[in-house]
Amino acid sequence: MSMRSSRRPRVNDGAKLSSVDLAAEDDEGTPYGIWPCEHCIPWHAEVIRDGDDVFVREWHASGCPGFQELARVGVTTDPGRGL
Repeated sequence: MSMRSSRRPRVNDGAKLSSVDLAAEDDEGTPYGIWPCEHCIPWHAEVIRDGDDVFVREWHASGCPGFQELARVGVTTDPGRGL
């Protein structure tokens, strides 16, 4: 008897990458925590400084459900940039 996993497979390491830019802190200056994406293997993050502004750029596989949700709710995205 085989048991089927209820977990969906993670998007593979060779997938095309896309990025989202997120605020690094809230309006009161408290930094946000960053957690790795549970849906894609190639996920990684960078901290970017642009003048006085600091933000987090998260890289996801373009087909990642987490990335798709961020794009759906209107977070700034840049599909296919860089890597």
